[in-house]
Amino acid sequence: MSKEFQHILRITGTDIDGALKAQYALTKIKGVSLNLATAILRKARVSPETRAGFLTEAEVERIEGIIKEPTKHELPSWLLNRRKDVETGKDLHLIRADLFLGTKTDIDRMKAMKSWRGYRHAYGLKVRGQRTRTTGRKGRAIGVRVKTRARVGRK
Repeated sequence: MSKEFQHILRITGTDIDGALKAQYALTKIKGVSLNLATAILRKARVSPETRAGFLTEAEVERIEGIIKEPTKHELPSWLLNRRKDVETGKDLHLIRADLFLGTKTDIDRMKAMKSWRGYRHAYGLKVRGQRTRTTGRKGRAIGVRVKTRARVGRK
């Protein structure tokens, strides 16, 4: 079963380097973590040690099917990045542009309901409880003013 090596592989609209191991190559898709990539390869019956360039067309199609609909392939819900979606109430997994759009709509919803996190997002402040006294400064530099001593005895 010899197959030619593909230097660039296209999975779910993302170009992937064929020289990487399949497990790490799948992590180049935005929204796919290392744990999820390992689970996807197990469900697709592909060894994580194989190079991505040596994957067959059938294996790539199986992997794409699992990435697009992981709940149908019985992947555990804790691997998914959008559990109990606000609109549908279902466990979803978003990838690529859908992930970016989902995050943006979540932030816009927080801003609209004027929650504390929405307020922090709207004003460009830290959201997750980090300290702000010394870090996270934007804009012009804030320095220390040096007082000039009045010279005594000179005119």
